[in-house]
Amino acid sequence: MRSNNPVLNRLDETGRLEARVLGARDVEAMTVDDVVVRTVGLLLLTGAAAAVSWAVVPEAAWVPAALAGSALASIALVLVISLRGITNPVPIVGYALLQGLLLGVASRAFELVYPGIVVQAVAGTFGVFLGMAALYRARIIRATPRLARLVIGALLGIAVLSVVNLVSYLISGRPGLAVYSVSGEVGWLPYAFSVVAIIAGALSFILDFDLVERSVRDGRPRRYAWLSAFGLLTGLVFLYWQLLRLLSYLRR
Repeated sequence: MRSNNPVLNRLDETGRLEARVLGARDVEAMTVDDVVVRTVGLLLLTGAAAAVSWAVVPEAAWVPAALAGSALASIALVLVISLRGITNPVPIVGYALLQGLLLGVASRAFELVYPGIVVQAVAGTFGVFLGMAALYRARIIRATPRLARLVIGALLGIAVLSVVNLVSYLISGRPGLAVYSVSGEVGWLPYAFSVVAIIAGALSFILDFDLVERSVRDGRPRRYAWLSAFGLLTGLVFLYWQLLRLLSYLRR
């Protein structure tokens, strides 16, 4: 079962080949515990970086430019790590720190306008993640080819529409599918877009859990646990952004 997450797809392709090549050698295989420990570690680093940027970064004119730079650097790291299948923890930790800096400043801006919204978004993110993990473990929702097609199609559509919307916003200054300001009026379209994105992001965890489980079963090398943890982190960050945006719409 292919995942919608390009990071975990890369793991599926390269890790399976390497597992076959090294199967006869004395190579330590990854375990679910390895993935859990690394995922928790990356989340702690992201949270620590967010806390520092929240408390330290001032509200100055250069902050938006710095945020844009951090976002571009994060995107570049995601592309490099996923396309090259990097299992070195250094760039993966770098992504977690950069994303934390970005999350901290942006979350503070939302919190100043809507007190309590960050706690709600964080609780919602982990609630959805744990809920999907429970549903997957109980086999209530299974990673079927049909589910994979639906989720992949939805997320590809979201990605394309997001790029088109962002370009349109930068050119005309008019928000469409997504609203980039912290406050202001919101029409029905951003609501619908955020709801679809949240549902797709939640279902994507089912495919990710399935791929990690199969990676462990296939005996892939232990270092691939870093790539698995990175893929889960990107999914959690995506879900947090979507929940934060939707909650801000509901409180306007």
